[in-house]
Amino acid sequence: MTDYAVILTRRYKGKQWTLDGDDYDGLTWLDAGTKPTKAALEKLADEVTAEIEAEVTAKTSAQTKLAALGLTADEIAAL
Repeated sequence: MTDYAVILTRRYKGKQWTLDGDDYDGLTWLDAGTKPTKAALEKLADEVTAEIEAEVTAKTSAQTKLAALGLTADEIAAL
């Protein structure tokens, strides 16, 4: 299932919209300009998913390296 809210938040920063539910049909475009099509948003889904996965991988790697340096979980969380 396509997470339209995540795609809109990441690719349409500063634009105003509401999403009633998880369906494209619940998308109300409040901003000036044209509402993105369902196909356009779905085309971005894999790209956004890969971006999020890369961010999670980088964060996990950084946490592992900090733990190897002797930082506690609380100290890492504080960073």
